[in-house]
Amino acid sequence: MILAVDVGNIDAVFGCIENGQILDTVRVRTEAGATSAEAAVKIRDLLQLMSAREEDLDGAIIASVVPSATASLAEALKRLTGRQSLIVGPGIKTGLNVKIDDPATLGADLAVAAVAVIEYYTTPAIVIDMGTATTITLVDEKHCFRGGAIFPGVKLGFSALVSGTSLLPDIYIEKPKRCIGTSTVESMRSGAILGTASMIDGMIERMEEEFGKPCAHIATGGLAPSVVSCCRHEIVCDDNLLLKGLWAIYQKNSGRSR
Repeated sequence: MILAVDVGNIDAVFGCIENGQILDTVRVRTEAGATSAEAAVKIRDLLQLMSAREEDLDGAIIASVVPSATASLAEALKRLTGRQSLIVGPGIKTGLNVKIDDPATLGADLAVAAVAVIEYYTTPAIVIDMGTATTITLVDEKHCFRGGAIFPGVKLGFSALVSGTSLLPDIYIEKPKRCIGTSTVESMRSGAILGTASMIDGMIERMEEEFGKPCAHIATGGLAPSVVSCCRHEIVCDDNLLLKGLWAIYQKNSGRSR
């Protein structure tokens, strides 16, 4: 069994995976300033929540977009397992041919999601990851990462809207009843959910037109189900896309994990 860790700007997801099967997952707040000792205590507690122990782990793999959290997590896992964790980044085997201006700048989360799509879905594919930022990227049929678009995530954009205005309230974001809102709250929900869905639909159309071929569409992230259900394109939602990608990358590098 391995522990796969996906560290985002706001949340980190820990998943126990054995023989490709995700046994359990836990989502916690990312703690960028935690020491390795503090991280070790938390990981041990999280393993208990998932009915696992550190001695059950054959290894671990980390994908992180928070550099200040990466080192302490890796050191904590080394303390607990006695093994060096794999960290997704330059030098790790992914099977991707990265066709962007500077391949070294490709975010770990984008690489992991692309690998998962290659391993579990069909290509060419447009991959939508709705986290702190929403990313829409394209992987072609030759497993080349071609690039994509990055824009503020639903919650980040919504928070900026609320904090930058005097009268708009901070509300719970959920699917609106209608596009033409008849109250401030419903209008804000329409903008957050239906506006994002329309943007995703539009970006899919533009990317496929520029690429010249139709693509599969796969989405992941906390608000993905709510937004995707309002899109006009067929989009598959996969909450565990990044954990699947981490498992695939771990297998490609398993000889280097000890």
